[in-house]
Amino acid sequence: MLAGMASGSTMFDRVGGEEFFESLTRRFYESVAADPVLRRLYPEGPEGFEAARRHLKMFLMQYWGGPRVYESTRGAPQLRARHARFTIGQTERDAWVEHMTAAVKAGGLSPLDESQMLGYLSAAASHLVNTPAEPAADT
Repeated sequence: MLAGMASGSTMFDRVGGEEFFESLTRRFYESVAADPVLRRLYPEGPEGFEAARRHLKMFLMQYWGGPRVYESTRGAPQLRARHARFTIGQTERDAWVEHMTAAVKAGGLSPLDESQMLGYLSAAASHLVNTPAEPAADT
């Protein structure tokens, strides 16, 4: 067992439960709302944007060992299928990871929890890329 980690503890418990994920997703979406690359991917209007935030919060809470509210209200995560209608290329992926990294780092996690969370989020974002990169133009 790693030092400082309680036996059987989940990331959800270690980071402070729902309150952490509420704050995380609020920080993230405040940043995304001002990003022209990402903002266009989200539904128009404040309720559409808020719905996306709530979905992400429920998903992350469940993924990291919290209540299975996401699955009970939205079904299986199926992240790739749920995001297939959006054009997600490397630019969108990188912008998403940049904003999420800043939101996670502002959360005051332990170095190990921060590293684990960022590793997963980066890999998940890469998994959602569904548009090939444009070939480099010859000069």
